[in-house]
Amino acid sequence: MPLPLEDYGLIGDGETAALVGRDGSLDWLCLPRFDSAACFAALLGTHDHGRWRLAPSCPVLRVTRRYRPGTLVLDTEFETPEGVVAVVDCMPLRNGAADVVRLVEGRGGRVPMAMDLALRFDYGALVPWVHRLADRTLLAVCGPDQVAFRTPVAVRGEGLRTVAEFGVAAGERIPFHLVWTPSHLPPGPPMDAAGAIAATERRWREWLADCRIDADAPHPEMVRRSLLTLKALTYAPTGGIVAAPTTSLPETLGGERNWDYRYCWLRDAALTLRALVGAGHLGEAEAWRHWLLRAVAGSPAQVRPLYGVAGEHRLPEAVLPWLPGYEGAAPVRVGNAAGSQLQLDVFGEVMDAFHAAYRVGLPHLPEGWAMVRAMLRHLEEVWREPDEGIWEVRGPRRHFVQSKVMVWVAFDRALRAAEDLGLDGPLDRWRALREEVFEEVCARGFDAARGSFTQSYGGPELDASLLRLPLVGFLPADDPRVRGTVAAIERELMEDGLVLRYRPDAGLEGMAPTREGAFLACSAWLGEVYALQGRRAEALAMLDRLVGLANDVGLLAEEYDTQARRQVGNFPQAFSHLGLVGLALALAR
Repeated sequence: MPLPLEDYGLIGDGETAALVGRDGSLDWLCLPRFDSAACFAALLGTHDHGRWRLAPSCPVLRVTRRYRPGTLVLDTEFETPEGVVAVVDCMPLRNGAADVVRLVEGRGGRVPMAMDLALRFDYGALVPWVHRLADRTLLAVCGPDQVAFRTPVAVRGEGLRTVAEFGVAAGERIPFHLVWTPSHLPPGPPMDAAGAIAATERRWREWLADCRIDADAPHPEMVRRSLLTLKALTYAPTGGIVAAPTTSLPETLGGERNWDYRYCWLRDAALTLRALVGAGHLGEAEAWRHWLLRAVAGSPAQVRPLYGVAGEHRLPEAVLPWLPGYEGAAPVRVGNAAGSQLQLDVFGEVMDAFHAAYRVGLPHLPEGWAMVRAMLRHLEEVWREPDEGIWEVRGPRRHFVQSKVMVWVAFDRALRAAEDLGLDGPLDRWRALREEVFEEVCARGFDAARGSFTQSYGGPELDASLLRLPLVGFLPADDPRVRGTVAAIERELMEDGLVLRYRPDAGLEGMAPTREGAFLACSAWLGEVYALQGRRAEALAMLDRLVGLANDVGLLAEEYDTQARRQVGNFPQAFSHLGLVGLALALAR
């Protein structure tokens, strides 16, 4: 049985990531990339679907976890009647092979320990062939994958698993090393665990040293932890940013709204880019801009809302029937059919990200402007169509207000760039289109009787994405229409001080209406609007609430179930962390 999401920590190497439970079990890891098949999939099933547990074999009195300051090196300390022991988990930043290092440190007394390693490839479906090499290396091979495992501890095979029992005394350090390579190549080389951990700590701290967080910014340590998490979700070889390192963690406990988030949404990546740029990390902005140019190369009509980490277009969705799902939430899906949807808002998000990048000093790219002009020519042709919107509905398309507002943003940011940088383009036509979109949204997307914008043209439903209207500059935060919309959202979409995306009976998903948790990014947006409206105390209270929902190592999922008092949805979620960073930066400004 997997743990509550709050009980997991994240480690990563810039190309993939793993979830490690407070019980010492590594329950999720895809190799060699974020979107590869998992070799540890107990998160979505049982121990037999793959895990790697290192923990005391005696009763545990208390568990304390922390990241080593400014890093993604996770330290889990177990207090037992026999003494104190820690497991230090680390994925060295990638330099060829993909490594996982676990170092058991004795910190008091002598603690009996147990290890249980069950490698299962293809999301728990395949058991590898395991054999021992001359240098005490265990080699697990299955099709294109192989994993070498090394430790000085005596291990043995038992029930298609590798197990061990050993003790660790105060001052002792016992290393464990797992390394993935393609099966047609030699096994990955040995690694000095302590040296790899020290080098990884240094590299994370060097990256974080460039972070610009004002001294008076609220919750600076949580902001830095969120930035580290966003960096950990960035695929270093290409600059693509994944929405989360997991798939099929349910939005509703026990439900069927389970999606694969191990891909690069243009919207999420653009918003993440703005958060990183706001904190001074321009290198990520430059890498993402080049990733985008490669990913969307070709006809503008082929622009997709999401791509693979290297820019792949085809992400077919499939169900894995052998996995029972997180706490029974089936089906487990890999791939994402939303890649073929029309989501008009992504054009505006991309243009807003480009605008933020050049404003902080990134050099103008001629090929980038050529791409912008081609995208806007396509947007001129399709913006009047209904779409699936920011929440990727699987029901009928609608004229979503937020989508149309982001169309306005696309033309607005293009005009600003052209005027500021002296770039050529059909500026008069763009101005006319910007005005046309503005007038249409205000006429068709606003319910005068309620004094609020609505989710879609002519419909009565509210939507938390409407909070982005003042954040992108469509209307001032003190405009009566914005104030009316905020008041309506406060009345109808808030639970326990947090914001729902929309009411689940709105029928958007093309499946049975069901309850879902409060969407943490939407709650952050409300806090930002409060800040713009001068409601600073309420904005600070919202930030305090979000920080309070993070787990003990500062991680947030997509949503929070206010009834079950648990985090839900894919974990950790870039959208939630970038919302928190955006709110903190708004308060600092």
